[in-house]
Amino acid sequence: MSNVEAEPAEVTCASTPGGVEVLEPRDVPLGGPRAMSVRRTLPQKQRSFIGAWCFCDHYGPDNVKMDVAPHPHTGLQTVSWLFTGEIEHRDSLGVHAFVRPGELNLMTGGRGIAHSEVSTPSSTVLHGVQLWLALPDAHRDAPRDFQHYAPPTVTLDGAAIRVFLGSLAGSTSPVTTFTPLLGSEIVLPAGTTIDLDVTPEFEHGVLLDTGDVTVGDTALDPGALGYVGTGRATLRLTTRDGARVVLLGGEPFGEEIVMWWNFVGRTHDEIVAFRDEWQAETDRFGRVEGYAGARLPPPPLPGGRLRPRGNPA
Repeated sequence: MSNVEAEPAEVTCASTPGGVEVLEPRDVPLGGPRAMSVRRTLPQKQRSFIGAWCFCDHYGPDNVKMDVAPHPHTGLQTVSWLFTGEIEHRDSLGVHAFVRPGELNLMTGGRGIAHSEVSTPSSTVLHGVQLWLALPDAHRDAPRDFQHYAPPTVTLDGAAIRVFLGSLAGSTSPVTTFTPLLGSEIVLPAGTTIDLDVTPEFEHGVLLDTGDVTVGDTALDPGALGYVGTGRATLRLTTRDGARVVLLGGEPFGEEIVMWWNFVGRTHDEIVAFRDEWQAETDRFGRVEGYAGARLPPPPLPGGRLRPRGNPA
């Protein structure tokens, strides 16, 4: 999915170890023909990463049609996960695929890729999450790639778990990433408490989609992301009326990035060059075949230089 804000902010991110905190979502209206609003919990001033997860948009259920024209990405992997609806994906690698509920689509846009996203005619409601993974410096020019995976459902104390990245509850995803990560959907019936064995070296985030959930002793409101720092071997989730959550995790990223529009880079000059190449239609991003319409134009750059910033305190 494109970040089609009219005036996207520059974000320079750095991870820090920490305890437990609640990241409240902010409503972000996205422009373009899709004209929908999302709830964004990453990045934020107080926390920019959870592992390599650097972007988390939660949307729906909305009765909207998605039509995102071909747009570029660099330095990241996009992770698409739906609860409801269906989206048609086309990219400059030549992949034509569909995003469906309970099925992962992961696209690698290291050196550069372009793709389009259009909801199918049968989709009247869209509901899901769009996530980005920052690529570490050693792999940020990785070639274009696309992976699809439909994880099986495993159960733990009555909870239904789909692990789309990493390993949890005895289930392991075969999908390739460039840093150690965890991504899963967990549906908890009413009155459930589960203790998840997690990797102590990981930091974790619990995004509440629907229902009610308490992470340890901290209750979350729908749309909020509960952050748990490293050093935990067990993560306890409790619900009174039932809940669906997305659990994210990973080793602290430990690198700074500059994230602007759909580009992840390291310097102002890199971002400017990426934007110029997209405008010039160079081979860096390639072409998306089969989309009926023009490419998405880049927004104007901010007035000042995009500056790296230090780690949050």
